[in-house]
Amino acid sequence: MTTQSNPSAWQPGVTGGGTLPSGPGGRPAAPSGDGNGPQTGPPTVTIGAFPDYPAAQRVVDHLADNRFPVERTAIVGTDLTLVETVLGRLTTARAALVGAGTGAWFGLFIGLLFGIFTVGNWVAVILAGLVIGALWGAVFGAVAHAMTGGQRDFTSASSLRASQYAVTVEADVADQARQLLARLNLGGRAPQTAS
Repeated sequence: MTTQSNPSAWQPGVTGGGTLPSGPGGRPAAPSGDGNGPQTGPPTVTIGAFPDYPAAQRVVDHLADNRFPVERTAIVGTDLTLVETVLGRLTTARAALVGAGTGAWFGLFIGLLFGIFTVGNWVAVILAGLVIGALWGAVFGAVAHAMTGGQRDFTSASSLRASQYAVTVEADVADQARQLLARLNLGGRAPQTAS
């Protein structure tokens, strides 16, 4: 039995030439632009760099107050750092308490759903859901903490922080933005403009 080979058909292990097989989203398209990924929109220009977010926000607010098309701006945080602030020690009792609070909210929600369709005492149904949810939440919270084996005996909150915030605008409106920015009093701090 002979098979015809189609030189434009996709062939596994063959680079170049041919087309890729279609997937669930259809046929993949060749990358556009310079081939370094998807295009992100029109080119942008940095009109100022600020040490904190409120200063960058004040600039965009000033532009908005002066009828600048702020939908063509962005605040870009650079040099991001993940900061995890430790809030306190986590014991099994505290884990059970946190679990009870979460379970109580879930039980309240379920109790409200069942209470809507109850003909009799709907308040009792809501309270029963609240109590049962709190008990099961406490049990699951304590068991989950005990199963970690003491590897994470603290609670924390994570946040991303940037060392600098740049305000960027589309290149074709950059001059207009710079003119408006020149009128803004930044409390003695001139924005650091990029060249």
